[in-house]
Amino acid sequence: MPLPKAPEKNQSAKVQGEPGDRVLERLHKFLARAGICSRRQAEKLIEAGRVRVDGQAVATPGALIDPEKAEITVDGKKVARPGRRRTLMLHKPAGYVTTMADPQGRRTITELVSSQAERLFPIGRLDYDATGLLLLTNDGELAQGLMHPRFKVPKTYRVTVVGQFSPEARQRLQAGIDLDGRPAVAEKVRVLKTTPDRSVLELTIREGRYHQVKRMCAQVGHPVLKLKRLAYGPLHLGRLPSGAWRELDPAEVQLLKQAAGLSR
Repeated sequence: MPLPKAPEKNQSAKVQGEPGDRVLERLHKFLARAGICSRRQAEKLIEAGRVRVDGQAVATPGALIDPEKAEITVDGKKVARPGRRRTLMLHKPAGYVTTMADPQGRRTITELVSSQAERLFPIGRLDYDATGLLLLTNDGELAQGLMHPRFKVPKTYRVTVVGQFSPEARQRLQAGIDLDGRPAVAEKVRVLKTTPDRSVLELTIREGRYHQVKRMCAQVGHPVLKLKRLAYGPLHLGRLPSGAWRELDPAEVQLLKQAAGLSR
């Protein structure tokens, strides 16, 4: 039996004649909501033929499904219907990798939230030796929005660097450093403390490129000694102890959605 035809953009689809007129959902959105991956990654899984609906291979990411009745599998494994959406703030300590499993046997952030029944995924990354605010969620749509370069969600760090930080270095960071052929800009740079041996900065960027802060500081002659994320978008780490986590309240989640360009 073919899947329902997708409605035009911004239109909804309903199963008519049944109690409540159940709303159908696009397949790639369902996979993101189930915490499997982001919408963009879900589209790739579907187009690669790795997703089946009621045993039928589906190659159209926007295909409509009944999320309450359809049996969805990815690579032969059944996808559980998504439960309530959850987003946590974790104060990541040094010495943990921001992955759910590590082939090198290093400690992972999974160990810090192992008491949670839901499968949660990190939004972005922090290096093994970096600390600070890390968000985890099972809301794939929120994660994709926050990480999408279109919305340029700000991230603020406290950075300890080698040497006495100069006004010239600050100007270069704010003017833009060439990384991989395109500029990387520090939106704000504030010097908190400086000595002949080291300086402490507060630095805000709106991208999330590989080792971006470390690479930018190294290019202006101040290699990074310590890196701690203080804020992600509208949320601040505050006094959350190292290694601890807390669940975000609905108002905080709404602020993140607004930062990610999500209307609801």
